Amino acid sequence: MEASPSPQQPNTKPTTKRSLMASLMDAATTTLGRSSSFKEDTYHLSSLKPAEAKALQDFKSLLSSHPSDKPLSMWGIPLTQLDSTDERADVVLLKFLRARDFNVRDAHQMLTKCAAWRAEFGADSVVDEELGFKELEGVVAYMHGWDRAGHPVCYNAYGVFKDKGMYERVFGDGDKMDRFLRWRVQVMERGVKMLQFRPGGINSIIQVTDLKDMPKRELRSASKQILNLFQDNYPEMVARKVFVNVPWYFSVFYAMISPFLTERTKSKFVIAREGNVAETLYKYTRPEFVPVQYGCLSRPGDLESGPPKPASEFTIKGAEKVFLEIDGIEAGATITWDLVVGGWDLEYGAEYVPLSEQSYTLSVEKPRKIPATADEPIHNSFTARETGKMVLSIDNSASRKRKVAAYRYFVRKPSM
Repeated sequence: MEASPSPQQPNTKPTTKRSLMASLMDAATTTLGRSSSFKEDTYHLSSLKPAEAKALQDFKSLLSSHPSDKPLSMWGIPLTQLDSTDERADVVLLKFLRARDFNVRDAHQMLTKCAAWRAEFGADSVVDEELGFKELEGVVAYMHGWDRAGHPVCYNAYGVFKDKGMYERVFGDGDKMDRFLRWRVQVMERGVKMLQFRPGGINSIIQVTDLKDMPKRELRSASKQILNLFQDNYPEMVARKVFVNVPWYFSVFYAMISPFLTERTKSKFVIAREGNVAETLYKYTRPEFVPVQYGCLSRPGDLESGPPKPASEFTIKGAEKVFLEIDGIEAGATITWDLVVGGWDLEYGAEYVPLSEQSYTLSVEKPRKIPATADEPIHNSFTARETGKMVLSIDNSASRKRKVAAYRYFVRKPSM
């Protein structure tokens, strides 16, 4: 049983006009957009430059003088009483060295301060604490799925705090702010626990930050504290940071946080223009692992029962109509499908075409306009009375914009 897209294209191609906003965002992307050239460390010792390898050995020698009655460890990995066969320590030490441009003394100072902070903060036990933020879980900051390379992905969205009542409940005073920061560290620690800490392995996460409706002024203090905490205590833990639903004033926001970021951190940034979220996320993450609110297929709870069914990805060009044909459906079988298009603003319909030429084509879903604001994928089922095929039509004829899309289907054969 196969499904294949069949495009219909007109002979003419529309011209493209650039908006002022697009030009501004191009400038922002140029300023921040070094992410395409960023290459994550492999942590293989053989890939180190001679000066970097020497810095690692010097770092180990410096740590060997640490008091034996106060062993130093990080994320459960011993750093002072080193086992020559344990490569995890090399990965951790290289993270601190990389964060300080392989300056051994600076890296040692950073590691020592981080260890002291973790002891004072109780970072090793925070994962199991109940901090009373159930309403924020799965909304404000949460781990969800993996990118195409296997990195765990952490989503951050602070738009809920535009509600003054919610803002007061979470950030109303110093104690509440401290509890929120503790909760945010808890989410980060959950992500770190998913890492392998081995050369060539998965040693960092991906962060996706949704700026939609984010109250920038009110969250300024919290943003600075989170940035400081993570940059000082989680070096090289983020392989890429993707900003989505970026508003026009992002340049102001970026100017505010830029002094608190290292050049290496800024080199990992990826900017998704408004209306271009799905296309940006598809570059890094398969659609079945990305939440539905970002133009993808993963609903809350989908990942709890195991890996999701993979989706097929395709592109719809401007002024193009695509037909997805799912053949070989038996009589009595039930087909269920999911379909999503980034940025929608097109027409969609579905019909069932029986194999027999004496039968009539059935309209399963009458063609209808799907607005750009649609935040849920198409999800529908149909039980066939006779053998045939399902045809899904996606009509982008009225748009000049190229759009990414994904679909998947399940067929339950008739019971005997």
